[in-house]
Amino acid sequence: MAQRVATEYVNACLSLTEAEMPKLISLCEVQQLRLQVFVLDNGNQEVVMEDEVGGESIRLTFERVNGQFRCALTCRVIHLKLTNALRKLVSTFKGDAVVNRIYQGFTMIYHYIQGNVARIIECKGSTFKTVFEYRNTVGRLESLYQSCSVEEEIERLRGSVNELLDLRNQTKETGLIREIDQRLKYQSSLLFSLEA
Repeated sequence: MAQRVATEYVNACLSLTEAEMPKLISLCEVQQLRLQVFVLDNGNQEVVMEDEVGGESIRLTFERVNGQFRCALTCRVIHLKLTNALRKLVSTFKGDAVVNRIYQGFTMIYHYIQGNVARIIECKGSTFKTVFEYRNTVGRLESLYQSCSVEEEIERLRGSVNELLDLRNQTKETGLIREIDQRLKYQSSLLFSLEA
């Protein structure tokens, strides 16, 4: 099994409410990390997580924006405790992130959206290969099933066909009747395909 060299968090974004901040701190304590929390003058908070055994630390700066604390993070982590803590933070608080898990000779690139892995790409030199990609097939089928756009289009076409038929019955001009017949033929064909 390949040994991980390092983990890079590229553009990781977390957004927490004030009530979730204690949960973040307790989650870090469960990971047996040394924590320091600083409350700044403007209401922002800084959380320093330190792996005492490895001597590695990370500083998370949470800015208060519209009643929430937002953190944008870019860092490189080597020790497992910090790597696991950051992974759990992204997952628990439904963060977005691009995470490069660096191994000897290749890199696995994880794309997190709302705390879930959306895509995993293997990178060897200049070669990229998609290993996993999340597809919400059930959600797409449900939205198609619940979509009313086809029914709305059918109703619109029926109304248009009825107007054209009324216009054809009132018209005496043969050139105009031919043009109306062409439009009726096209719209009838379209209506048939939509109803099928």
